[in-house]
Amino acid sequence: MGKKLLLKDIANLAGVSEMTASRALRGAPDVSQRTREKVEQIAKDVGYVPNRIAGALASNKVNLVGVVVPSLNSSVFPEVLSGISSKLKDTPLKPVIGVTAYDLEEEEEVIREMLSWRPAGIVVAGLEHTEAARKMMANADCPVVEVMDVDGDPVRHCVGISHLAAGRAMARTILDAGYKRIGFIGTKMPQDFRAEKRLTGFLEELEKAGVSLADQELYSGASSIENGHLLTKELLARTPDLDCLYFSSDVMSVGAYMHCVAAGLSVPDELALAGFNNLNLLRGLPIKLATTDAHRFAIGEAAADIILDAPKAAKLVQLEPEAIRGQSL
Repeated sequence: MGKKLLLKDIANLAGVSEMTASRALRGAPDVSQRTREKVEQIAKDVGYVPNRIAGALASNKVNLVGVVVPSLNSSVFPEVLSGISSKLKDTPLKPVIGVTAYDLEEEEEVIREMLSWRPAGIVVAGLEHTEAARKMMANADCPVVEVMDVDGDPVRHCVGISHLAAGRAMARTILDAGYKRIGFIGTKMPQDFRAEKRLTGFLEELEKAGVSLADQELYSGASSIENGHLLTKELLARTPDLDCLYFSSDVMSVGAYMHCVAAGLSVPDELALAGFNNLNLLRGLPIKLATTDAHRFAIGEAAADIILDAPKAAKLVQLEPEAIRGQSL
């Protein structure tokens, strides 16, 4: 372990006072550009890392934005994070991530830990939380933005889409294409509330048209191409006359497409497929699978804008989900 570098060491090397070195490293406007660049270069050369805790004690705030998401296993939430990062890139604020595995009790603990550091803001996926988590967010002395969903009761600021509307829109797209024997494959995780809302909207729209689900298959755990392949095979073995399958995620619909290729089923002539999220994964397929664009990157950007602007009045940014028919319906 090397000798601990102190601020006074940087100040001595730069030939300035500790206060000037500190202000230079914080980007204070009353420090000349020449001095600031000199101090920053010396700090970089020797590997000095400023003690932000000391600064946080003085200001009761750190330049961190907490981002609380249920999973990083797919590109869904990383794209939201990318949108946040793109807006924060040229600011002093930096995102830090907490993952909850779709567990509301774990989410409560992550939010508590995040807020204990007095961040500049916090972004939380979804609108459903424990009562304790809602109280903590309501009492936070920083901007709090719930993202991904608008179907519910936001604590304060909210950015997202209506998942009920997304389900309804895809149901209309499928029905307008003439399909009647429709199956569904989706998650049964009890705390994936957004997937549940999409299915509710989907079923409501089918019911309005006098159509019922012909069959469905629910799975636990993470979505995967492998699961999509396997569950499509199992569902078609049980109900072979299905003419369309709707999936709770694009990852699963890609697995279904792989099954169709392996089984010699023509898409969409023998089986139509539709997913959700408009993931980049779809770009590499021979055909364009039907999906819904949930505007994840834009959601991240809008959330970061709220953190930066810190409006006093609660702000709602609702984006419209876009059903994309592609070539698989």
